[in-house]
Amino acid sequence: MRHVVVVGAGQAGSSCVAKLRNSGFDGRITLIGSESAPPYQRPPLSKAYLLGEMELDRLYLRPLSFYEDQTIDIRLGATVDAVDPAGKTVTVDGSALEYDDLVLTTGSHPRRLPASVGGDLDGVYVVRTLTDVDSMAPEFAEGKRVLIIGGGYIGLEAAAVAAKKGLQVTLVEMADRILQRVACPETSDFFRKLHQSHGVEIVEGVGLDRLTGEGRVSGAVLTDGREIDVDFAIVGVGITPATELAEMAGCTLDNGIGTDAQGRTSVEGIWAAGDCASFPYRGGRIRLESVPNAIDQAELVAENLMGAEKEYVAKPWFWSDQYDVKLQIAGLNVGYDSVITRAGDKAGDASYWYYRGDELLAVDAANEPRAFMVGKRLIESGKSPAKELVADTGVELKTLLR
Repeated sequence: MRHVVVVGAGQAGSSCVAKLRNSGFDGRITLIGSESAPPYQRPPLSKAYLLGEMELDRLYLRPLSFYEDQTIDIRLGATVDAVDPAGKTVTVDGSALEYDDLVLTTGSHPRRLPASVGGDLDGVYVVRTLTDVDSMAPEFAEGKRVLIIGGGYIGLEAAAVAAKKGLQVTLVEMADRILQRVACPETSDFFRKLHQSHGVEIVEGVGLDRLTGEGRVSGAVLTDGREIDVDFAIVGVGITPATELAEMAGCTLDNGIGTDAQGRTSVEGIWAAGDCASFPYRGGRIRLESVPNAIDQAELVAENLMGAEKEYVAKPWFWSDQYDVKLQIAGLNVGYDSVITRAGDKAGDASYWYYRGDELLAVDAANEPRAFMVGKRLIESGKSPAKELVADTGVELKTLLR
């Protein structure tokens, strides 16, 4: 009986095994996860769950009974120690497990501060797993002082939760502006004003020199010499793809685990999907860190394991929730040379439309769901409305689709 082993029990791994069964696969399926919890949603961890607005069982993608009902062998709290592509085995907690096809949905690791700058002090956290968030949750007491290192979406979301819970929040971003790597200055300005209106101190163009404290963090020294007192710190400086097993197996690495358009790695019988995988896109290669990509790519791999021979056509979109603002992003803004701002229906709301020449690349929509949906449809269909029409709020959004 054919055996598919999926390593990584996150959104991609869970989506892959579910799609296999839904597609009629009648062989063995084993899903292996290093965490003790069943596959769960990660985005709410730093938002609704940390705020106490979402119960633990609502985080789970599927109840444990689903895996039993679908005869999926789910192994939680398990460590894959080795991969032998020649013998087609993985070693799980010291025992060999044979496979016919291996799918790596290993996700990513949060970047941590080195011990040399205080990264190993108690009270220094990252936001990636359920354990991470459960560990930091008791720190979120009104009046406490938190330092957030990194002004990307993870850092800003953590800052929003902390501010809503009444903490004193300082966010430090070493780049010239928050969101510099992922968004235009206009989007950065929008979120800077939003956070400042909630009492968050944002320090841009200044990095962290070191955290200080005896055993536990109690302060920080910034690169401009400023010293601040803190009760705890959150590090949000990005993630790196988890490629250790792929490297052990001899898979080609290229900003993650390199795959072809169908999800195959360079090693026969090994596939990859989700945050850990890079794939062909518009003549180059990209790796997407998003829930929609994890689901779509993993389901495509499942179909191709069944012989579909489909190629992955990515439709990038993302979101971020901060305070009462939902930011929805369609497309990829890489290479943009101009941004068109379209005012929203309510004061303060807006959407930002990225162009390269006359080509629409992406849309950032802050509390503007219609702009997001129209922008997404335009990008996916390869249409680029004239910039003056986008900027004119007298022009109805839906007419841009014509």
